[in-house]
Amino acid sequence: QVQLVESGGGLVQPGGSLRLSCAASGFSLAHGGVIGWFRQVPGKERAEVSCISSGVSSTYCADSLKGRFTISRDNAENTVHLQMNSLKPEDTAVYYCAAGDKLTVVADEYDYWGQGTQVTVSS
Repeated sequence: QVQLVESGGGLVQPGGSLRLSCAASGFSLAHGGVIGWFRQVPGKERAEVSCISSGVSSTYCADSLKGRFTISRDNAENTVHLQMNSLKPEDTAVYYCAAGDKLTVVADEYDYWGQGTQVTVSS
């Protein structure tokens, strides 16, 4: 049974940083498993991709987030991290990690989802 558990969300002031973690069980990152981070703002569709990791060096981040968000993985810990710097109020959302078998920005193509973690950027 695949389980994804997000952590690291919280309240941060504009310009601050947060590091989200997605711990996977029943799903192997070492064997090429893909983890994507998506975010959902109330009233909007969930499928807003942030960053995706499909291997140690194969990553993707949305153009609007490049330079501020970085994704990394620890295969030994079966965990993927999303480092978010220079946070802005518009980054406020529930952040979800999702697991699948191919790098895609389409949320519906991921098979498993975590419960989400709230990120609030506010002064």
